[in-house]
Amino acid sequence: MKRMEQCVLTNMCLVRRGDEILVQLRTKKDWPGITLPGGHAEKGEGLSQAVIREVYEETGLTIKHPRLCGIEEFKTEEEDRYFVFFYVADEFEGELKDSAEGRVFWIKRADLEKYELSYDLMEIMEVIENDQISELRYFMENGEWRSVYE
Repeated sequence: MKRMEQCVLTNMCLVRRGDEILVQLRTKKDWPGITLPGGHAEKGEGLSQAVIREVYEETGLTIKHPRLCGIEEFKTEEEDRYFVFFYVADEFEGELKDSAEGRVFWIKRADLEKYELSYDLMEIMEVIENDQISELRYFMENGEWRSVYE
């Protein structure tokens, strides 16, 4: 009997403060490097609730009015569909603090490419910052991963 396809729901948030963005230096080996805060939506949790909770857990900041601005989709090795919902937040309160996920700090957006980035972070930034793109989709073609903006 074939297993039904499962969907995994996750998020990432670009938190902005003027010309600076909040980044996280991930400690986990599965996706190391500089990235944006975010994580998995819990069962029954709304997508915007999940991004607010994840940003708080990883940064100590409570974001307000996160705006959905794109998605990423790919299949896992188990053939599940994995969705990452991208958000932007310009309003927040709280005190910045690191978490078990990694160290968090502000950098100038223009300096982002000077850092060792997590895989595909620049492609993610393209979706977040370009109003003409709403989706980044990965798929397997001839045994190799390909990506397309839509």
